[in-house]
Amino acid sequence: MPWQVNTVMSKRLEFVQLAAQPGGSFSALCRAFGVSRKTGYKWCNRFVQQGRAGLADRSRRPHGSPRRTADDTETVVRALRQDHPAWGGRKLAAALKNDGVAAVPAPSTITAILRRHELLDPAESAKHCAWQRFERAAPNELWQMDFKGHFALAAGRCHPLTVLDDHSRYAVVLQACDNERTETVQTCLQRAFERYGLPVAILTDNGSPWGDGPAHPYTPLGAWLIRLGIRVCHTRPYHPQTNGKDERFHRTLIAEVLRDHHFTDLAECQGVLDAWRVVYNTRRPHESLGDQPPISRYTISARPYPAVLPPVEYGPDDQVRKVQAQGVLSFKGRLWPVGKAFRGQPVALRPTAVDGEYQVFYCHQQIGSLSLAAGP
Repeated sequence: MPWQVNTVMSKRLEFVQLAAQPGGSFSALCRAFGVSRKTGYKWCNRFVQQGRAGLADRSRRPHGSPRRTADDTETVVRALRQDHPAWGGRKLAAALKNDGVAAVPAPSTITAILRRHELLDPAESAKHCAWQRFERAAPNELWQMDFKGHFALAAGRCHPLTVLDDHSRYAVVLQACDNERTETVQTCLQRAFERYGLPVAILTDNGSPWGDGPAHPYTPLGAWLIRLGIRVCHTRPYHPQTNGKDERFHRTLIAEVLRDHHFTDLAECQGVLDAWRVVYNTRRPHESLGDQPPISRYTISARPYPAVLPPVEYGPDDQVRKVQAQGVLSFKGRLWPVGKAFRGQPVALRPTAVDGEYQVFYCHQQIGSLSLAAGP
């Protein structure tokens, strides 16, 4: 089965690097990328033998595909810096080492080279300092999702949607959207689920379209995710650092792409974002990953996206009620608010150890509680 021409090299690179990660299913990966196992093995073998050059169509490239190696170390450093003007000494050194360049200078030496050629902004360097964040133990345990603040195009506005894997920092989604509506986000997530599988949980803030403020955390988008078996989590109100990895990704996106580009329309913007996403995932060294790119730690999920939404099922001891159009359920002769996101859906009430108190569940997730003593 052929690859799509417009992203052939980036898809092949992503495929072979995902295939190299331990613990994944090669057959599932081939299905996710729409290629046969024979084609998948062909590109993996070429990548092992020739590196990135082997991923090009042989009819379009010379057989040798020699990589240019400059004699002058400063020339190599300056050229890489020109390609990635936001990268400092550590990232440039790691990238050169990952590319197999011999005798890579120390990061401090590269920094001195940049400074000597006036390629380093002292004010910008002072903003950066290393610090640690907690991370999940494995890929797809948690995805962080948010919109990076919108910006103007020559025609309209762009609302970049970003989804980042917490463990590997792999950019699962980087989509130039023209709005922040539920339908737009759901379409982008469905494409990501079809390719990468389902995460265990997704973390978002409390704003639209994944929340309507701290008092109303669930929306139809959240209900859809829960129905898929994904746990929906929200950040602490007024604490955006809870979604810190995605926030940090936004800063990187601004520094390396958005700050120096002015786009005509969404199509042009998406083309630039697609190209940079490949660099970010497969090439750009990440300090928290030991100066390796995110793809070195990412594998697709073992949980496939279902063709049909699974049924809502509860246990025999659950007290099941249907949520009414107003977002309430009837229980013990009273109406209890649940949320309009679950209108028309069955929810389960489960008694707690405290008499008269119940937990309210939609599928696997607790979405509320009620106390007969306190009233609705």
